[in-house]
Amino acid sequence: MPPSGEQISVPQARRIALAAQGFGTARPAAIHHGHLRRTVERLGLHQIDSVNVLTRAHYLPAFSRLGTYDPALLDRAAWGRRSERRLFEYWAHEASLLPLATHPLLRWRMARGDRGEAGYSGMRIFAGERRAEAMAVLDRIRQEGPLAASDFESSRTGWWEWSDSKRMLEWLFYAGHITTATRRRSFERVYDLTERVIPPTILALPTPPEGEAHRLLIEQSARALGIATAGELRDYFRLAPQEAQVAIAALVEAGVLIPASVQGWPQAFLHREARRPRRIEAQALLAPFDPLIWERARTERLFGFRYRIEIYVPAQKRQHGYYVLPFLFGDRLVARVDLKADRKTSRLLVHATHHEPDAPSETGEALQAELASLARWLGLAEISSG
Repeated sequence: MPPSGEQISVPQARRIALAAQGFGTARPAAIHHGHLRRTVERLGLHQIDSVNVLTRAHYLPAFSRLGTYDPALLDRAAWGRRSERRLFEYWAHEASLLPLATHPLLRWRMARGDRGEAGYSGMRIFAGERRAEAMAVLDRIRQEGPLAASDFESSRTGWWEWSDSKRMLEWLFYAGHITTATRRRSFERVYDLTERVIPPTILALPTPPEGEAHRLLIEQSARALGIATAGELRDYFRLAPQEAQVAIAALVEAGVLIPASVQGWPQAFLHREARRPRRIEAQALLAPFDPLIWERARTERLFGFRYRIEIYVPAQKRQHGYYVLPFLFGDRLVARVDLKADRKTSRLLVHATHHEPDAPSETGEALQAELASLARWLGLAEISSG
């Protein structure tokens, strides 16, 4: 691997990354399904998280880039009628919503799961000695139609047995035998046979060899990131280091990735089509699981912004708050706000606001405007601080 390559400054790298992530262009006046589709395709995925203190995290990346879109567009694309579906759920960078075209690129992971070579250790037993039990669960879904874990719980006694059924369902999901048909109001996943959910035109697409799939996933990561280290490229779709190393080397040789040197970074790589804007004008609140910032070391290198989610930190030990969103202004992260949607009183609660030491004087006004936009999008009548 070339030791350095093209010299890129940190501010240049930051602008390249922001442009690749869809920032720096004007938000559309009227947002339709095409805008949402292009956003998800650009990012490669929306990470799913069930925490609903503000809104579920997979809705926020599109809001950050597009503005006040209708979340029903995402619901229909992910969990609507088969003819409306444009997304599917699977393990990519954690649990994720992905464009249907990505399905063939992840079948190698499903096959490994089916053989018991991948997935959480508690699930792997169902690929071998307890496979017959999992197949019985699969047969019940085949005969009865879409079912959730709670449907199995109601027919058994005791928490342990339900947990076992859940692990079987998760193994069947990881191995590609079933997928998410829909989500209930509680956000509980409802499973169905993959062939009854994923459109037949997608299932008919050829399955690439593992090495080719790895290269295509790394290229997709590079497009989404613009400029990235090898670790960041592999982390996007959670590839193993050796798999990523081989794929990156092949893409460098093909001229798809350009080695680059950024001060203070490990070896970096540019996607050959990455835009290199001289200026970025952006204004956005970012979910904790937004792909711009989910890799915390990268966030610190790009923005000089140390960010940690403190949901699992005891309240008295939290530094910034429970559900904290960084605020992007221009090409910098200049503040962070601890937010909650109080739906009973129709208020957006701003528990705390922290400005960075070098935040520009316009930060407060810009942040208030973005909070107002967020409140409108969430259907909340007012903003309350403190």
